[in-house]
Amino acid sequence: MGLLSYNATTRFDIDDRTLVHLEAVIYAKLRRGESFLFTWSRAAGEGTGRTTVWMNRASHLVFRRRHDARIPLNHEWIERLMVAANSPAGLHDLPESESGSAVG
Repeated sequence: MGLLSYNATTRFDIDDRTLVHLEAVIYAKLRRGESFLFTWSRAAGEGTGRTTVWMNRASHLVFRRRHDARIPLNHEWIERLMVAANSPAGLHDLPESESGSAVG
């Protein structure tokens, strides 16, 4: 299980594969100076509900993966995550599509 830390106050526990794909989308958005909402379901031990934060260039982010192995990217999934990030609802948990192809 990976970790995304936001401004040293909010933590999102996310599996490594998902985290790598979120990193790609978040880096792309922030590199372009685009702010956006990020909302995620709380980890099982934290009860039910969602946490939402405003991502922008001033955000202090830490991405930590449990494993050091290179994870191939599914470009179709990244596209769908980017569409979500560009929507009024913001970036949120979307399952990886079975039809997407992984490219290393």
